[in-house]
Parts: sequence; C-alpha cells; structure tokens
Amino acid sequence: MAGDPFDRFVAAVDHAMVAVTVADGDGRPAGCLVGFHTQVSIDPPRYMVCLSSANHTYSVAREADVLAVHLLGAGDAALARVLGGETEDEDPRKFTRVRWSPHPRFGTPVLDGPSCWLLGQVRERVDAGDHVMFVLSPLEARAPQEPPEPLRLDDASSIEPGHPS
Repeated sequence: MAGDPFDRFVAAVDHAMVAVTVADGDGRPAGCLVGFHTQVSIDPPRYMVCLSSANHTYSVAREADVLAVHLLGAGDAALARVLGGETEDEDPRKFTRVRWSPHPRFGTPVLDGPSCWLLGQVRERVDAGDHVMFVLSPLEARAPQEPPEPLRLDDASSIEPGHPS
C-alpha cells in the first residue's frame, strides 16, 4: 500500500468495479473498466460515473446521450482485463472479445455476462480533473434478487491500464 494517507484511504475503501459501455453515432461499441462511481441523488434518482479524459470510451461518451453501467461480479475478472487492460485506440477490435448486444431501444451495448446493470441518460458532464463525471438518470436497470459478490478494486489491481489516466 502506498505511503500517502489519501492513497491508503482510497485503498481501504476497496469499492466495486463497474464497466461502462456506450455506442458511437454509427452503433460501434466502446467500453472501459471504471472505479469511480456512486449514487449521487435519491430523489430524483441519479448515478455518477467518472471516465478518464484520456480514455477512448470518454471520447465516445462525451457525444452520447445514454451510457450503460455494469456491476462486475467476482467471476468477471477476464472481462475486466479486456475492458480495463485494452483500449480501442490501439485495437479497434476490442469488442470482438466481449459478448454483448445492443439495447433494443437505445442501441447502447449491454454486456452479456454481468447480471446487474443500469442504463442511464446523461444529464450532466462535469470536469473533475483528469476524469469527467457523467451524471445519469436511470432509464432501465436489471438486478437479481441476490446480486453477485462484486469484483473489487483490489481484485483488479493487477490489470495494467490500457492507457495512462
């Protein structure tokens, strides 16, 4: 664990990892692994995800109206490696290694593996330094009665990012 108190605090939180997916204007999918996310309002319901401005997914999301947020389960480590360790900037075929289907109404890529996901309309984008916050209002959500044990930040710590943050 790093020596800086802030880094130790963040490491102690060990929050769940999510995957964010989005489609460009031509329906091509993009997606990445995200550690910065949380509910930010109860009424009206709002969820926030942060995307690195260096990330290809961000370049697609900044023009999109709808994003999908998928809660990754402990068994989704291979999916996390593809979404977190590869970038469409270097390999535009990244999504050929991911099972997904376009949402029937919005065309947003919905991953086949994770059982919990949220489709959200982008309400606001806020510059937060090297990341941009996307505030979403829910359009549709899926979650089983007993959600899976989430993949945690510590579980994904060995994934070499596909790009610098």
